[in-house]
Amino acid sequence: MSRPRFQYRPPHFDAPPLAGAPEARFEPAPAGGVLPEGFFSTTNLPTYVKAAGAWRRPRLPRMDCVIVRQGTGDLIVTEPRKVKQGQLVAVGTEEDGSEGIFVHAEGFLGGGHSANEFGFMQTAVSRERPVDYTALAELLGEEKQRGGTIVWVVGPALVHARARADMIWFIQSGYVQALLGGNAVAVHDLEAAIFGTTLGMSSSGEGVEGGHSLHMRAINAVRRAGGIRPAVEQGIVRSGIMHALVGCGVPFVLAGSIRDDGPLPEVIADTLAAQDAMRAVTARATFAVFVATALHAIAVGNMLPAFVDAPEADELRPLTTICVDQTEFVVNKLRDRGTHQAYGVVTNAQDFMHVLRFYVERWEQAPPSLPATALR
Repeated sequence: MSRPRFQYRPPHFDAPPLAGAPEARFEPAPAGGVLPEGFFSTTNLPTYVKAAGAWRRPRLPRMDCVIVRQGTGDLIVTEPRKVKQGQLVAVGTEEDGSEGIFVHAEGFLGGGHSANEFGFMQTAVSRERPVDYTALAELLGEEKQRGGTIVWVVGPALVHARARADMIWFIQSGYVQALLGGNAVAVHDLEAAIFGTTLGMSSSGEGVEGGHSLHMRAINAVRRAGGIRPAVEQGIVRSGIMHALVGCGVPFVLAGSIRDDGPLPEVIADTLAAQDAMRAVTARATFAVFVATALHAIAVGNMLPAFVDAPEADELRPLTTICVDQTEFVVNKLRDRGTHQAYGVVTNAQDFMHVLRFYVERWEQAPPSLPATALR
């Protein structure tokens, strides 16, 4: 399969209409966490602001944030709740540069018309559309080869679907630099490690005696040990996803919810604190894989730029984002919420993980040297 390289093309600021654009306007926040009327709400696309006579690009743009001009003149993208009283916030409702703010939706398209068309990610999401696992494996392998930060966002269905061994392989093989999820995925994995069951079900899918309480007993064992890492170090947890993460030194963030049992000690129950911890990971992400988790996928998608940021504009490239679910709804919902760079794979977690691992292992036998002809 031949796939074009997508080289980012910065805007022509010396040509109309951007050449004659006015300076962007900034107004002070009337109170902490309160924005001035007409504030500019950011997207996840490359955004430029005309300030002090020059077009500047604030780093790490993401959806539903604002642009603040600091006392040093630096422009930063931040969440509205973090804006302090008196800070200067960019105002404007237009994205075409007519108010000094320009959102570059066509930079990766070479003259195209839509920010959604990142090469092989442009087709509609459907369970009837064949998945190019060769392309996915190449993209994932190249990202590892270049030393990128591959972030996985997974749900408990990955454990139930018997894809646990494949997830462990990806971690131990260096294809996971961070993992995001909730209490459930860790609990079910730890139950499997300690009792050999997930939600009281054996590996053959049969219920075991007293199985309904085993996840609670797993939580209690980990809490007694003082947390997941101590449970691994004490030999209570000797296998599984969490064991592999600890053993390989891969960071993880477990964001809590009102549904959580326990929860595990590492689960961040404060929603805003969890958001900050996840943002610290997504700010470094250069590749993202979402598997079988609707809410976490949409949440993390909202935190990601549509591209891998870089100091120089011509170094930008699309941030490959793969979303896997057994229904079209989740994948389409993610894209509808603004993560338009997401490539949807409609299948169950077990099939995806098994097949992707097979193709990645095959790619490893003869990986192409960088730079590659994949989606860049």
